[in-house]
Amino acid sequence: MGITRRNLLRGTAAGLAVAGTGFSTQLLAGQKTVKIGLNIPMTGDYAPWGLPGLYGCTIVANNINAAGGVEIGGETYMIEPVGYDHGYDTEKAIVGYNTLRHDDCAMIMMLGGSTVGSIIGRAQRNKMLINTLLPSDITPDTPNLVAPSESHPLYNATGVEWLAENYPDAKTAVIVTTNDIEYGQQSAAVYQAAFEVAGIKVLDTNFHGFDVTDFAPIVQGLLASKPDVFCMATDVYTTPLVEALYNAGYEGKIISCTLDLYDEVIAKTSKEFVEGIIFQFPDFDDPALQSDDILFPDPAGFWDTFQKDYPGQWSAVAWEYPANLVSWIAAAQAAGSTDPMAVLAAQKANSTPPHAFGQGRWWGKDLYGLDNCVVGQWPVVTMQNGRARIVEFRDVGAWLDKNVEVLKRKMQDLGLRTV
Repeated sequence: MGITRRNLLRGTAAGLAVAGTGFSTQLLAGQKTVKIGLNIPMTGDYAPWGLPGLYGCTIVANNINAAGGVEIGGETYMIEPVGYDHGYDTEKAIVGYNTLRHDDCAMIMMLGGSTVGSIIGRAQRNKMLINTLLPSDITPDTPNLVAPSESHPLYNATGVEWLAENYPDAKTAVIVTTNDIEYGQQSAAVYQAAFEVAGIKVLDTNFHGFDVTDFAPIVQGLLASKPDVFCMATDVYTTPLVEALYNAGYEGKIISCTLDLYDEVIAKTSKEFVEGIIFQFPDFDDPALQSDDILFPDPAGFWDTFQKDYPGQWSAVAWEYPANLVSWIAAAQAAGSTDPMAVLAAQKANSTPPHAFGQGRWWGKDLYGLDNCVVGQWPVVTMQNGRARIVEFRDVGAWLDKNVEVLKRKMQDLGLRTV
């Protein structure tokens, strides 16, 4: 029998029905507690890719605890997410790691990038399990580092694949994104590879800094080549970019990794203008997520509680850190232990590990040197009547199996690390 949403957290009392709860986790007196650390940015430019994840973990933990906890190795545990704000500063990330480790956290979740690089040597020596949202952090020397829920930016290829099949007249594209290695350049490489595979010519790629305040000149420069597709890759400035496209009267297709805070985008443009924008992150009340094939517990209930308790805070990571938590619980139950290395062994022993959108598989050796990233089905999303809605699920691993050499070439062209 395959894993389903109903049996994923076997031993959890009464399942995971979502109820409105506050930020603090609800713990029962006298119960054993397992702490899960989040060493993440909760302030600064990267806060939208950190703090909403702590909110999401709080919701999931509160519902587990309210239902009586989770059974691991014959013991019942309450779940306590513990957050540390490193503000995406490497020195603070080291302090955060040491703080959470000494607080007896059984696993530490991180956004990724340079902050992971600053602590991963310590984690290897301490035998601490680290989860990242950036698979590009994985190297042959980081066996304790896994990406069980997020395969950024690999899944972006599926959006291009869908676009090419549904809009065959789209033959040219431009790309804009931030100039950082962790997000912008990695994402641009995937989009460049995906466009090449799809037969769409990339006319120009613009990498910009985080100090840009006026995106109109950048957009106007890119539109001078009259592209059929405007790609924002994993740019954190999607709102001003779409606004600049709107003001320029752009009529082509728009594709992006995320479209966080899209209500803000609509307010600055129009519902009609954003119609059809392609990206990779659904709202969790999406009808396509309400089935047992989806392994995130009660997506619609989770969405409703998040919107009620943390209005205006939803981002791409709001469900990803909780998905890591759910994956950890399943592995801890399989291991019968909360010991970090026992949980890691149980995770890696599962050849079809669960992730939010269904069962996946371990991947990464061909690109990063180690199969420590879970890839599987991932949604292609479009804006439809002012809402993010899934149009199709596509297999990230299938695209990678066919096209990893193209991707490696594009990464190497940008000076990015590959094996």
